Order: sequence, then C-alpha cells, then structure tokens
Amino acid sequence: MIETVAGPDGVVEVVMDNPPVNALPVAGWYALAEALSGVDGTVRAVVLRAEGRGFNAGVDIKELKAARDFSALVGVNRGCAAAFAAVYECPVPVVAAVHGFCLGGGIGLVGNADIIVASEDATFGLPEVDRGALGAATHLSRLVPQHRMRAMMYTSATATAAELHAYGSVLSVVPREQLRDTALGVAREIAAKDPAVIRAAKESLNGIDPWDVRRSYRYEQGFTFELNLSGVADKVRDTFGEP
Repeated sequence: MIETVAGPDGVVEVVMDNPPVNALPVAGWYALAEALSGVDGTVRAVVLRAEGRGFNAGVDIKELKAARDFSALVGVNRGCAAAFAAVYECPVPVVAAVHGFCLGGGIGLVGNADIIVASEDATFGLPEVDRGALGAATHLSRLVPQHRMRAMMYTSATATAAELHAYGSVLSVVPREQLRDTALGVAREIAAKDPAVIRAAKESLNGIDPWDVRRSYRYEQGFTFELNLSGVADKVRDTFGEP
C-alpha cells in the first residue's frame, strides 16, 4: 500500500499504491504518516507519488460505510491529520508528483507539500460535500485563491493542473510519462544543496507560515463529526457510488 524507495542521491520516494483509486483506509493513512516521519539524517529530499489511475482519491468511503460505530471515522480523521502533518513537518522538502485525480485527502497531502509537479491529466478537488464530510479546505486554500476555493468546495468542482500552474502553486506541468523524472529532478536539485541549510530552510519556512495547518484542519474535522453524529453524513453517503 505504501512503499519507500531510497536512492543513492539522498532522495527517497514514498509511493502510494492501493488499487483501484488509491483511496486509503485508516491503516493506509497511518502507514503514510509513518513513512514520512521515518526520514533519517541521510535523506535530503522526498518525492511523494503514486502508482495507478490517480494520485489519491481520499479516504476509503466503503470502510466508513461498513463500520458499525464511529471507530473508523475517528481512525481515518486522526490518520489523515497524522499523514498531512507528516508531509508538512518532514524535516526535508517534499515534492509531490501528481497524476490523474487528486481528491479529498489527496489535497491535504499536496497542500502541505513544499513543491508540486503535475502531469497534464491531473485534476484537483474536494468532493467532500458529496460525501457528507468536510475538511482540507485548509490545504486547498494553499493551492487556489480564496473565492475559487469556496466555489470548488460548495460545488465539488475540480481545477486542472494548468490552472494551478497559472496560480503558481504547481511548479510545472508535464506529460504523464515525464512526471516521475521531473519530480526526481527537482528533488535531486534540492538534494545537491548543503543538507543542513536545506533543513534549516524548511524549518524556518514552516515557522513563518501564516497557516497553522494542524489546528485549522482539526477545526474543519469537527464539522465532519457533527455531520456524522447528526445522521446527515450517513444519508449523503448512502447515495455515494463508485468513482
């Protein structure tokens, strides 16, 4: 589900591979958090990417629907929070390589990444209101302007890689077959710098960030709990079909 591949140049690839759509269950989010939190002193940069049809389709809705209580909901909310925080707090820069769909929890990952490269077919969105949930507007706000974010949230619309490139949140847009090499190229350029300086730069940039991404995301999650406790989320999820 989550694979870590270390290269000789100090670049580590963290790869999501959970067919059919890379929607991660509770265990998957924790495994991703563990992989990103396990970066040691030999690592100089991380590439976060995925295999399969798309980068990430968010949480495993079927796991939530199958649960007889709120344990899966609590688990996935905490797991997502841990994974998003692990990207943000990784001591070295994280380059996200996005192809296909990047939805829900995928937005949480890339919104907390340091750099994003995307393939021409990449799309980004938060279909949360169609799933009876909220969350990751914190991270979408780091990718698109405020009013665009609100429109995307209310309508479940998606944005293209080209649009995000125009905003400056995506570094480059390339053909899909070039995506991995492009991401690795960016990561290797970073890895060639003095590692102490790069780690200090990452820590300092987080320190001046106007967003408290941990707190704002957990605030959003409170409304997801409210929707579930009130029964609204179950009603909405009952209409949910396969992507």
